[in-house]
Amino acid sequence: MKKFLPALVVLLCASCTQGWDALNKQAAQEYLEPFRTDVPWNNFAKKFIYAPAFHFDEVQNAESYVFTLTPEDGEALSFEASSPSAPLTPVWDKLPAGKQIELTVDALASDRKVILRVGERSFLKDFPFEGPYPGPACDYKEAALKGALYIHTMPEIQHWSTSVEPDMDYPHNTYPCKIISATVRNECLIASLLPERRENALAIARGAAQFLIDQSRPEGDPLAYFPPTYYLDKEASKRDWNKGKTMTLEAASAGQAFLDLYDTTGEKEWLDRAVAIGRTYIKLQHEDGSLPIKVDFVTGEPVNEVCAMLHPLLRYYKRLEGYGFGEFLPYRIKGEEWMNSTAVKVFNMTGQFEDVNVKDLELYQNLTNCTAAPYATYLLKKAAPTKDDLRNAEDLIRLSEDQFVHWAYPERTADGFFLRYTPCVHEQYRYEMPVDNSACNVANAWLDYYEVTGDLLALAKAKAMIDNITRMQNPVNGKIPTTWEWRDARKDRNRTFWVNCSFSSIQMLLRADGLKDAFEKLP
Repeated sequence: MKKFLPALVVLLCASCTQGWDALNKQAAQEYLEPFRTDVPWNNFAKKFIYAPAFHFDEVQNAESYVFTLTPEDGEALSFEASSPSAPLTPVWDKLPAGKQIELTVDALASDRKVILRVGERSFLKDFPFEGPYPGPACDYKEAALKGALYIHTMPEIQHWSTSVEPDMDYPHNTYPCKIISATVRNECLIASLLPERRENALAIARGAAQFLIDQSRPEGDPLAYFPPTYYLDKEASKRDWNKGKTMTLEAASAGQAFLDLYDTTGEKEWLDRAVAIGRTYIKLQHEDGSLPIKVDFVTGEPVNEVCAMLHPLLRYYKRLEGYGFGEFLPYRIKGEEWMNSTAVKVFNMTGQFEDVNVKDLELYQNLTNCTAAPYATYLLKKAAPTKDDLRNAEDLIRLSEDQFVHWAYPERTADGFFLRYTPCVHEQYRYEMPVDNSACNVANAWLDYYEVTGDLLALAKAKAMIDNITRMQNPVNGKIPTTWEWRDARKDRNRTFWVNCSFSSIQMLLRADGLKDAFEKLP
């Protein structure tokens, strides 16, 4: 048997290589296909993985248009097309990855002379998916439990076991719906998975949940049962344009926490609170299914004309339906119709964060995976996704990868280190930083797409992203950093850590643990 072993190893390695070659070839072919060319969603885009198409104006009497693409430190490539908005597919696979590209588009007359330069763009042609990527640093469930325990053992979290007021030594507690709700959910997870810590974890969860209730608007108010987005005068909570205001959709995060606490304890008071939040949403929802993004916390009056991206509410309604509350179904359908007829129709997957002002943004000025990928997940998780659902989900996933995923980086520090750790996902145009929650958003959408379609490339992309969570995690204490970038000692001491983002990673790792058999299908 021994004499055949080397040959067997070579055969297996060759098989793996062929498998990765096929997946990489599939990815390369897909990157030649532009998406959503009907609207100018990429007006503010700085980089592309998929061949883009730009909306340049046509010129009267132009016979054709010549596209010239000049890579940084490289030779120009060109092609002609009948439209100035033609995709860059003819030369896309010939352009070097990781380089800035200068594009010019000139209108030509019938005599081949240039009539007018109709467009110019400068952008990065980003690195494509090219597997294999490094595997996980440890078992997925082990990584998840260590991450959950890091949160659980933080002094500011343990503080909740004997208090219904936050310890503001952890300044992100200034965002109750986002951070304190995630604290409740993490402790419910601890109570469910680690029985010896159950009593302590539930004491923490109940203390934090009671704070959310104590801060909520009273029964009969326009925002009845809603906890606030902002608390005290720290971080974004102290900005004038946030004082006395609340982000309408954030109460759904608290509702999800109350449902987790009900599931964990069986105590009906938490379910009642969650349902009450849902019923307030019904009262707030407009006839067309929309909701204002930001309102006065007391009066409920909108503070601007911007509408919310509804994926958190739709997920929340759907979960409430699962407890037998069918009253939420019509409002979920209305919200989905608004999303499809408004946000998806124009492909404006705009960012709506509590620490970024959403007023006066131009269309497409602050796109984010945090809207695109979760809504793709919502569409794919429907009981019977339609062809339109699948097409929209695929476009949203491609947008998330194209604009926010980085499979590699060209930049290094002066010392030779990569500035950021790949594969990773940037959060938004206004915060071009790799964030673990963003990695989870896109990985989840890929996994959902795989489960609906069987596409192994989507599975491979998801696994590569999830595996990097385990490599970013501190193996000593289990902390999963929120941002994945190189920092020296001085700067690292000020690294932010967001409990809600870490909890997303924990959930992602547990999902991956349940998909080990599926991962075995990969090379």
